[in-house]
Amino acid sequence: MQDDPRTLVSTDWLAAHLKDPDLRLLDATWHMPGSGRDPRKEYDAAHIPGARFFDIDDVSDARSELPHMVPPVEKFMSRMRALGVGDGHQIVVYDSYGLFSAARVWWLFKLMGHDDIAVLDGGLAKWQAEGRDIEDMPPVIRDRHMTVRRQNQMVRDVTQVSAASKLKDTEIIDARAPERFRGEVAEPRPGLRSGHIPGARNVPFGSVLNADGTMKAPADLRATFEAAGVDLKKPAITSCGSGVTAAILNLALTRIGKDDHSLYDGSWSEWGQFPTLPVATGDA
Repeated sequence: MQDDPRTLVSTDWLAAHLKDPDLRLLDATWHMPGSGRDPRKEYDAAHIPGARFFDIDDVSDARSELPHMVPPVEKFMSRMRALGVGDGHQIVVYDSYGLFSAARVWWLFKLMGHDDIAVLDGGLAKWQAEGRDIEDMPPVIRDRHMTVRRQNQMVRDVTQVSAASKLKDTEIIDARAPERFRGEVAEPRPGLRSGHIPGARNVPFGSVLNADGTMKAPADLRATFEAAGVDLKKPAITSCGSGVTAAILNLALTRIGKDDHSLYDGSWSEWGQFPTLPVATGDA
């Protein structure tokens, strides 16, 4: 894998840079509702040395009834200052699965105009499998200002997604599992209809990953999107259950050199609850 401090870095790269004074390491582990797991407790018990805990549910818009929506700029800046993350830092974000929720935080920083951020390929699982150091001590944090230049083109709302679905000028790519996409099973969040946005293509997030939780090579990523019927010449909007795993597809699209893509923040948590929005089932 080719290391890129703006998209994806290997465990070897992180080990070589772990003590760099301007490196900031974030543990962004998040678990699906109903998992019974507490990511903060897991972080307190074991994390990569120097990592700070990034709480996806806390660094979000508390005014919204939808889960972990993008926070207001002021809240993001405040939370990052409290984490000691700011201007001039190279950020690396990971999660305990390999590559799951970390991509959401990568995307969020990109949305806020911070380019020097990468996901740790393979995450904590790969780091530990290689016998590398972990610790249970919290890092010493010093405030650091972060300048935010929000990149509005990177996020889409329900009105914009609805227009894209009707006009068919943009590819909508759904990262959920095939049975959820086809509407064959109930959604994990109560009250949501089953199915997908009309015209969407299904690229389950797991299909862009290797068995060890690392991301596939760019040529294989491109082949995966094309096999799902995605026209890579069109702009793309990613979606999933609640805007977390969709970001894995944004990371994958960036890795193949595509930059005209955005993320539907409300995702199926929003679309699936409104009876006036059309729902497709099956593979169509």
